[in-house]
Amino acid sequence: MPTTCAVVKCHNRSGRDKVSFYRIPVVIKGQGEATERKSERCRRLWLAAINRADVDEKTCNKLRVCSDHFISGARNKYDETNPDWVPNKNLGYDVKSPTKSAIRHERLQNRKQTIKMNEAAISLLELSASVSEPPCAEEVDGVDSTEATDTELTDAEMLEFANERISELEFENARLKEQNECLQNIVHKMKANLPEDFEDDNDKVKYYTGLPSFTILMALFNLLAPDMHENGNSSLNKFQKIILTLMRLRLNLPITDLSYRFGVSRTTVSKVFLDTLHLMHDIMGPLVRWPDRDELYETMPMVFRKHFGKQVTCIIDCFEIFIDRPSNLTARAQTWSSYKHHNTAKYLIAITPQGSVSYISKGWGGRTSDKFLTAHSNFLDNLSHGDVILADRGFDIKELVALVGAEVKYPAFMRRKKQMCGPEVEGTRKIANVRIHVERVIGTVRQKFMILGATIPIDYLISKPEEEYVILDKIVTVCCSLICAPLLYHSTNHQRFACRSSLL
Repeated sequence: MPTTCAVVKCHNRSGRDKVSFYRIPVVIKGQGEATERKSERCRRLWLAAINRADVDEKTCNKLRVCSDHFISGARNKYDETNPDWVPNKNLGYDVKSPTKSAIRHERLQNRKQTIKMNEAAISLLELSASVSEPPCAEEVDGVDSTEATDTELTDAEMLEFANERISELEFENARLKEQNECLQNIVHKMKANLPEDFEDDNDKVKYYTGLPSFTILMALFNLLAPDMHENGNSSLNKFQKIILTLMRLRLNLPITDLSYRFGVSRTTVSKVFLDTLHLMHDIMGPLVRWPDRDELYETMPMVFRKHFGKQVTCIIDCFEIFIDRPSNLTARAQTWSSYKHHNTAKYLIAITPQGSVSYISKGWGGRTSDKFLTAHSNFLDNLSHGDVILADRGFDIKELVALVGAEVKYPAFMRRKKQMCGPEVEGTRKIANVRIHVERVIGTVRQKFMILGATIPIDYLISKPEEEYVILDKIVTVCCSLICAPLLYHSTNHQRFACRSSLL
């Protein structure tokens, strides 16, 4: 592949143009501090001369600069005062005149040569004085004064040199200020520890927490903070603990990554995450609640009223979460899902016609059927006489629902039929048209909280005798409560909640 020049607006290419190509200098280590500083300074000046925003320390090693950008047509590797130590010609933007640099370099070389001649003359005079009479003072003074006059700069040259140096420093200062401002913006974007890091930046709040705005984030903090314990030895404050937990749920960040972000140990991150998760489950768990029938009737969407009246209470479905393969053979068989071809935990979820989560079951093994899970969970205890439930074909629970005076509707079966009749086709279309909402809710939960889309470790499924819910059950409940009620209010004892909108 031919080599091209990295300078803007330069189209030279190896094999076609008769030019030489030079690598961007590297930092030389192992040859002393002076050499390292000199090579580092040379590399920095090269990058500044190229002046490309897409070039940084990682991507510049493969770039080349052709000889057309050097005054003499070749690079000077060793002399810092030489204008060809750095590319300074035809760089694609306005730079100081390279002619002045060359003149200044030539003048510096002449001064060095004059100094060497003076030193040689002085040495010769000292040698002559040691073997004969010293020369008269007038002759020595005459030589010294004449040569001193040649080596001294005029006031105009000194002023010109000072102005050029001031211009260089002003340009370098402006560039450093721009880089500093850019770095400050990057640090502010990456920093997510304190409330001021999220204030007036709803996009940042949505990315790190899944909540729609900073106002709702602070409402959640005010809801949880009174029940959080904080001692004097704690490395994290209350807000940082909540943000850490939300970032773990939202982005599924590893424990090690969170320990680096918050400057604490991995053990502290694990403990803070579990403690905050337990608190969020206890306080926010009531958000996933079965609504009163009057609330459903008053806010029933028109699409449900058109097809089913006001009797639809919920839409049910099951979703599965990948888990690590258990070492126990019995557990491995119970959690294997033939549908997902993976070990999973299965949950029954119900949503209201308005789109909020009204029920979430405990986790079951992926081998459990939808009918068995519905029958052996406490879902049926929430049903009342006259309720209508929409479900998929796998929920063959007509008899169970009929015992409480409710009714379940699901698409018609094609079993032992060549073709469905007209009413069956129409009924299936109506059910499928509204059942899609439960799929959207499940997709929203998975997309907003990536921890549910990852493979959950076995430790999160181990139950303890003193706890009713395993960690994964609490994670699912908290995630559902966060997506179903973005606008909420609570009483002073944190026991009464109400939803005022549907999905985020």
